[in-house]
Amino acid sequence: MEDCPPFPPPNAARNVREVYKKWTQANKKAQAYIFASLNDVLDKKHEPMIIAHKIMESLRGMFGQPSMQLRHDAMKFIFNSMMKKGTSIRQHVLNKMIHFNVVKMNGSSIDEGQPG
Repeated sequence: MEDCPPFPPPNAARNVREVYKKWTQANKKAQAYIFASLNDVLDKKHEPMIIAHKIMESLRGMFGQPSMQLRHDAMKFIFNSMMKKGTSIRQHVLNKMIHFNVVKMNGSSIDEGQPG
């Protein structure tokens, strides 16, 4: 959600370079999660966008603000999905992570400390 820090000049202090590096890594990770959850049409439309926050703003503009239905569907997926035989563990975990992020982006969280 933060703006991109300015590109550090070659003589910049180490901490300035580290801030920029951390931001670019976090942005790339966020982009990967977003693109993994989009269909091909939306993926191609947003591919030229560099900043993950801008992609999310665009998607919110297209589909509206946080939704109880989106949150409900994502939580339902998290609690009910089971890994199918022969599928990739990596893909299963990424799908779960995407749905946890959808829950969070739509104003909720799953607190493992809460009694069931």
